Amino acid sequence: MTEPLWTCDEIVQATGGQASADFAVTGISIDSRSLQPGDLFVALNDVRDGHDFATGAFAAGAAGALVSRPVGGGPFILVDDVLEALRALALAARDRAGHTYRVAITGSVGKTSVKDMIARIFRAAGRAHWSEKSYNNQWGVPLSLARMPKDTDFAVFEIGMSTPGEIAPRARMVAPHAALITKIAAAHLEGLGSIEDIALEKADLFSGLQPDGFALLPQADAFRALLEAQARRHQPVLQLASFGPGPAAGIEVLSCCSDGATSAIRLRSGDEELVVRLQAVGDHWAANAAAAVLAACAGSGLAPAWAAGALNGYAPPPGRGTAEPLVLPQGGAVTLVDDAYNANPESMRAALSGFGSRPCRGRRIIVLGEMLEIGADTAAAHAGLLDPVLAARPDLVLLAGHDMRPLLAGLQGQVDTVWEARSDALDPHLKNLLKDGDLLLLKGSNASGITRLADRLRGWGRAGVSDTKKDTAQSAERGENAV
Repeated sequence: MTEPLWTCDEIVQATGGQASADFAVTGISIDSRSLQPGDLFVALNDVRDGHDFATGAFAAGAAGALVSRPVGGGPFILVDDVLEALRALALAARDRAGHTYRVAITGSVGKTSVKDMIARIFRAAGRAHWSEKSYNNQWGVPLSLARMPKDTDFAVFEIGMSTPGEIAPRARMVAPHAALITKIAAAHLEGLGSIEDIALEKADLFSGLQPDGFALLPQADAFRALLEAQARRHQPVLQLASFGPGPAAGIEVLSCCSDGATSAIRLRSGDEELVVRLQAVGDHWAANAAAAVLAACAGSGLAPAWAAGALNGYAPPPGRGTAEPLVLPQGGAVTLVDDAYNANPESMRAALSGFGSRPCRGRRIIVLGEMLEIGADTAAAHAGLLDPVLAARPDLVLLAGHDMRPLLAGLQGQVDTVWEARSDALDPHLKNLLKDGDLLLLKGSNASGITRLADRLRGWGRAGVSDTKKDTAQSAERGENAV
């Protein structure tokens, strides 16, 4: 029998709530649609009031619920504030797993990818726990912590923000032994005002660092000195290490070579050279690999050479630069590079650079959605994509969103360009123009709708394949094309 993640008594003790009946849970969920049997349903009041979905959660197999008002359908624990109770449960999870080596990660770009790479190394090393998807906000961080089993050996948590003051409380909740910042770039400028303000907010990650813990910094970052100063202000007793190009880095990036589908990355740790091979393309993956190896090993006792070996073969999850075949209904296939999870100027340039290095036997087609939360420099940031787009050698560029107009103006007369106010309107353009052998890049901020466009193209391709198989089967039944 599986040991419960939490017993009713443990939840009551952690939250100070009152239980309607005894129960035990094997997981925690805030979404009745993805809830697994045996989960604790946490009825958060966010976009929707989770209490309205408690009955459905019990029908899906929830073992109990954490609520601020009585609900029907199953046992529950009543608390004053559900989110505060989830945070209390998160702290209890952290404290009971006192031997766990915890890593916290933030940054303007790359944090989810690096978190996933660290998790891959940790899974190879022992009992590992990590944030799912990019659960890095006010409920994602406590949810991820509260889900951590007490016998966890290694854990990594992603911490994000969109407005000032969000990083510090989440960092203190995790209380990491190693705190990593991937890079400082122009993201969330709308909420923070300047890149320096972003750097200061990201550096609040070190406010939760354990005494004598590891502050891990990007060696070549323009804000490297500021980040170090802030790290020492937050935690005077710490160990400092860095990653990236240059011999001063603890994990130094020596080179990154790509065949257009995979990358071979050479790193250096002390006198030892490491090689990591990834199912990913783009020079930025070298820094990601170096960051992952450094964070996984800094205070865990794992050897960098072993960690690099465990990282071999890593492939990004969907939406983060993965290449996949998209079968066309009329026959043939397109190579779809889906990097549509999110976008800012830095990640746009990296995606375009990687796309330009990929082999192509047909046309190069780039689809870009507008970058959001850039602030007052929005027009300049979008216009600044002109040279990276042209360097990727596109045959056709499709743009979506009003903020893309400065880029549209720069591209006109240099490359065939299509612009639509909404990404949905690009759908018929793509379906009419895609041909066998084309190479297609999709990139944009999450709210720009480019991710939905990628999903529609996949559905279109699957439907075409299904229809073709159906027509073939019907022809066979009629005796057509018989040999």
